[in-house]
Amino acid sequence: MAVSTKLIKRRLKSIGNTKKITKAMEMIAAVKMRKAVDAALRTRSYAKLTQDLLNHLSRLEEPDCPLLETRPVKKILLIMVSSNRGLCGSFNANIFKKTAGLIKDVKNISKHRTINGEEIPPSEKVEVEVLGLGRKSALFAKKNNLKLISVFDKLSEVPVFDESLSISKTAIKEFTNKNYDKVLVAYTDFKSSLFQEPKLRQLLPVSSRELEKMLTDLGKNEIVKNQKSEKEDEEFGLETYLFEPSVEDIINEVLPKLVEIQLYQSMLESAASEHSARMVAMKNASEAAEEMIFELNLNYNKARQAGITQEIAEISGGAAAFK
Repeated sequence: MAVSTKLIKRRLKSIGNTKKITKAMEMIAAVKMRKAVDAALRTRSYAKLTQDLLNHLSRLEEPDCPLLETRPVKKILLIMVSSNRGLCGSFNANIFKKTAGLIKDVKNISKHRTINGEEIPPSEKVEVEVLGLGRKSALFAKKNNLKLISVFDKLSEVPVFDESLSISKTAIKEFTNKNYDKVLVAYTDFKSSLFQEPKLRQLLPVSSRELEKMLTDLGKNEIVKNQKSEKEDEEFGLETYLFEPSVEDIINEVLPKLVEIQLYQSMLESAASEHSARMVAMKNASEAAEEMIFELNLNYNKARQAGITQEIAEISGGAAAFK
């Protein structure tokens, strides 16, 4: 029994140290989560206003912009937003599973769907290449036998706009040079600290349909406000305005910024989701460690009591033998 209690005490010490680590990680993740959530919420209004401006301009006439070009898809660039580190529960597993399931039906995600419901079919053979944001995205490309273009694994805990700017400019350049016919972004949308939803959205070509779906996910109150403002503009008569410079010049200036803010928003949403998932995972680990400590303390007391009882029995038996 002495050996048993010694092993239990050693395990109690080990689990106690682990609990201190998980508790500290939980508190750190909570602080980072609050910063990431604040950053994500601050940019949502800007993303909605940018989309609102694009909708107003597109109602005047059909704009001519390379970022709006829909052509049969031969090659897709998938921007995968993941984490650099582990210990964040099922954060990476969920987005990997969601994206892998969608790209299995590559013909479906390669179609261009217009607002009128028309579809532009893809080419016979469609290739998918991955640009990773986060070290874990390399595992996704390797597991699904996809070509990995590059991995950005030195991003901040709460991404800044300059970090996303170079990535979005690269995606725009590759699309306009026709190296890729479609650019998708896979990210995790932050709903609450307990629920995050993986998403796959079209980044290029710029699609009002896809943009509306993405922005609708960010919140319904703001969408209602935007719908009200559209009705007010229609009643006021937006078509009566004269734009200087031309509508095409304005849209050519607005669309790249729209792509940039979409990618940046995706990175912010994923960062908030990652820290939330890590906070919850570390909280669950701390609670599990507390339960294990309770059980081990109970077992230790039982083993100690059994050892004391055995020693008393041996002493009583020895005393009886001398009588």
